[in-house]
Amino acid sequence: MHTLTRKRDLRKAEPLWADRPHHAVRARKRVSAHDVDVLIVGAGISGALMANALIGHKLRVLMVDRRKPISGSSMASTAMIQHEIDVPLHQLNRVLGADNAARIWQRSAKAVEHLASLVDALRISCQFERKNTLFLSGSSYGARALQAEVEARAEARLEATLLSQADLHARFDIDRTAAIETRISASANPAQLTSGFLRHAQANDIPIVENVEITDIREIEGRNAVATSDGQIITATHVVFCTGYEFLEAVAHKNHAIVSTWALATRPRHPRPEWLDDYLVWEGADPYLYFRSTRDGRIIVGGEDEKSADAFRDPAKLKAKSEILRQKLSDLLGMKIGEPDYRWAAAFGVTAQGLPMIGRVPGMRNAFAAMGYGGNGITFSQIAAEIISSSILGHADPDASLFPFV
Repeated sequence: MHTLTRKRDLRKAEPLWADRPHHAVRARKRVSAHDVDVLIVGAGISGALMANALIGHKLRVLMVDRRKPISGSSMASTAMIQHEIDVPLHQLNRVLGADNAARIWQRSAKAVEHLASLVDALRISCQFERKNTLFLSGSSYGARALQAEVEARAEARLEATLLSQADLHARFDIDRTAAIETRISASANPAQLTSGFLRHAQANDIPIVENVEITDIREIEGRNAVATSDGQIITATHVVFCTGYEFLEAVAHKNHAIVSTWALATRPRHPRPEWLDDYLVWEGADPYLYFRSTRDGRIIVGGEDEKSADAFRDPAKLKAKSEILRQKLSDLLGMKIGEPDYRWAAAFGVTAQGLPMIGRVPGMRNAFAAMGYGGNGITFSQIAAEIISSSILGHADPDASLFPFV
């Protein structure tokens, strides 16, 4: 027997959301159903959305997690729910071709809209708010690159407005050479968002069992026999690994890496520009800065990513990185950013093109995985739920080939 996924401490210090109410989900302690149609491994946002996509199809579904629900990387998310991908469209065009790149960006936009509709339909209380996005020029992408990006998005029928340096200064009092203004974004409390979908799954007879470690999987006569660390065997027609950044050893690849990131949240009702309550902001730099506000007037700031799977564990770096984030935001907004109420660090997965890997695990007919989310974890989790559920239900998703294990 061997551990299928790489076990990691996914975050250090306590994110803002860990202190917020109404996110706990009461999970079972023991597996009672050992023969199911679908076994979902992982009780974070990707597992929650996966379960939601399978409701109403008369399938016996079981969800397990080695931790308590929502206690992995979902808790560390800053929940900037964007359709914009880390790799700009005009660059993705060169690598994948204009048609495929446009379809990926369009699918990302549809996923944000679909997620908003689901939250509304299920009446999930999670501070979900529609937002505009402001993408600022920076050291990696200057004004000419942003002009090329707006033109590429126009070709892909994606609305985007290029703001000049003068426009940006007049409307936002920000001194950058250019920016792109878009819609189709949102923000939320990620813990409450995840718990809302998990509770909906439980209400539809999908049990969630915590402290279940998956150690092995074998295909036997077209079904999967899944072993747990306490010696149990669960048989399932389909297995879906929604394990976030504790990625499957079976599909570990040079194009999928774990990096470290840092974030902080100010105190409530922190002074901020009035426009910030309607926008998510990020920049074309490496490492890039991103920030937004919350309903109670905090500013959440993140970034300073490092190409290291372990740097986020360093307490000294947590303090130093939060100071860098504060100073960068102070300089950008022209106002002092106070001592944070919360600061945290986390690991997250990235791929070369900023795209997730979604679909069948190589060499396994009925085992699926969703991996490598970059800065669009929640958006890509929704896409993964749509694509994988379609495959399980016997439907071909037209965009499945766009997110391969490469």
